[in-house]
Amino acid sequence: MEQLYLKYQQRPWTETLKLVHFCMDKPRPSPISNAPDGPLLSCMEKLQRTLNDKSLFSVMNRLESLAKQKGLNSHVSPSGTACYITSNMFYIEVQLEKDGRVMDVKLAHLGEAPVICDDLVQHLRMKNYDAFGKILEDLSNLYQIPGNSEMKAKGYLALQSLEKDLYSMSLLHRSQDVNRITEVLHGKVGHLVPRTGGTPMNIEFYISPYQILEAELNPGSLVCGTKAVVTVEGTDTLHRLPLSPLLVDSQAGEDGNPTFLPLTNELSMDLSACFLLKFHQPIPLSLSNIEEIQMLTGIQITALKLAPLYELIIQSALKEKGSEDLSTHKSCFIVSLPDCPKHSYFINKGPEKSNLAGALVNKIPFTHPKCVPAVIEILRHQMAYNSLISSCVSDKCINEDDSELLYFEVTPHKNTSFSVFFIHPMRENLACVTIDVVTSREVQCSLHLHPQDPTLNSSDGFISRSVKCCMSVPVVMRAIFRNAAKVGADSETQGTEVDTKQKPKLQCEQIIDSNSLEESLSVAGQQDLVKTNKESVPDSPEQRLSTAKLETLGDEMEKSNTTVNTETLSRVEGSNSTASTEAVMQDK
Repeated sequence: MEQLYLKYQQRPWTETLKLVHFCMDKPRPSPISNAPDGPLLSCMEKLQRTLNDKSLFSVMNRLESLAKQKGLNSHVSPSGTACYITSNMFYIEVQLEKDGRVMDVKLAHLGEAPVICDDLVQHLRMKNYDAFGKILEDLSNLYQIPGNSEMKAKGYLALQSLEKDLYSMSLLHRSQDVNRITEVLHGKVGHLVPRTGGTPMNIEFYISPYQILEAELNPGSLVCGTKAVVTVEGTDTLHRLPLSPLLVDSQAGEDGNPTFLPLTNELSMDLSACFLLKFHQPIPLSLSNIEEIQMLTGIQITALKLAPLYELIIQSALKEKGSEDLSTHKSCFIVSLPDCPKHSYFINKGPEKSNLAGALVNKIPFTHPKCVPAVIEILRHQMAYNSLISSCVSDKCINEDDSELLYFEVTPHKNTSFSVFFIHPMRENLACVTIDVVTSREVQCSLHLHPQDPTLNSSDGFISRSVKCCMSVPVVMRAIFRNAAKVGADSETQGTEVDTKQKPKLQCEQIIDSNSLEESLSVAGQQDLVKTNKESVPDSPEQRLSTAKLETLGDEMEKSNTTVNTETLSRVEGSNSTASTEAVMQDK
């Protein structure tokens, strides 16, 4: 201690402070949680996150500390106003003013000229060091490829080639006025955002109707669907990766699919790496979809833990809704809708069968750009199915008053189909709606009733269109119950009038096709689908948004069916006219 005291006696306090910070921030190879200095390190980290960096020295100190945490080197320029964060493959230059404000941030990869990164500038000016640190981590991971610097540079070159091909594919058959939502749901590679600075290329490939409505009801809000980041990762085995773009003239072949050049020795190379579609949150995928993706890419998806698919979907839905309890042993959920009794959904996870198993997938490896469109389509299909099941999940499992609950049971079938069982609104028999998600853009539904039970005034076509429009089981079930209530009210009214009227049009009624009659009767039910009593709208902003979503969904469902019902009524009038003409001719 005496020697240390004499050594630093003549040095200024700022240097001592800097040395202490350096020692505290020095990364450890194997940190021990119960180490004696653990609480001190934790307190230092909390203080550093809380304090505002208002001086040049404090900002420099923070950048150097962040670089060390990510395993990178750092040094300050002789002028003292620039900080360099470096590795063997890239470096970042942060230009500061004397008061500590960020002027500019530049990024340069090995062999490339430095470019200004607006995203890094924005993060540092907003003091968002977590996001800045995440970008440093992602940049480092780009070069985590076995081999020397030349091999690591080849991996980065392969990623650049992939990005160019994906961007060219996103422009195929693309009109100038296409909007983002159309690209997300129908684009060959979704809505693609190229890599800029430190932000990697990302692909947005699915967005739910509720998210679309939220964006429309809140202009300027950043509502994003499900995204995947495009990157490269080192592997233990060799894979042949392209080192230059392979897409031929950005034109699709005769079958509508893009045409690629073959992977020759001049255009490709064997590297201990592969490309990745990396998700921000793990996606529950069925075992059959996982196997199909592996057949497309030719690479196994590793570190999978198989579990019942419905448990994984429930867990992901609860996490998305911010629930503190993510346990999946609870299968009964209470869902509230405006102007409707509460729904109780029991999700039957089904027997232990292989086709009902699944896994949470964080990333999908592949080696060729031609795999991406097919993989995106499989992911869209799975997300559509997951959205319908998740619509039955809520963070509320217990209801105080069970007297007005409507009970439903969701039971899985093979592949991407399931059934919703419920008690007939006017009888005591079971009724069932079977929902088959054929693709992300096609849903087929069928209603099954006891032969002696009255109709619910909801045709299979109406239910299918409703599901496709809102992708919400509770909203569709409420529409069915409202249509059934309309039938009950109409039958009572017709029963009082039938005794006072004659029945001269019996022959005409028999000519009308039963399906057309059912379609035409559903107009009234569709118009009353999600109308809400404005006086009973809840006051919370979240509930107001939910109510507005439901009303808008109802309007969209009504619009989507107006043309169909108009054609149906025209057919009914035409059949009536034909029947009357034939009757007159017979009398003559």
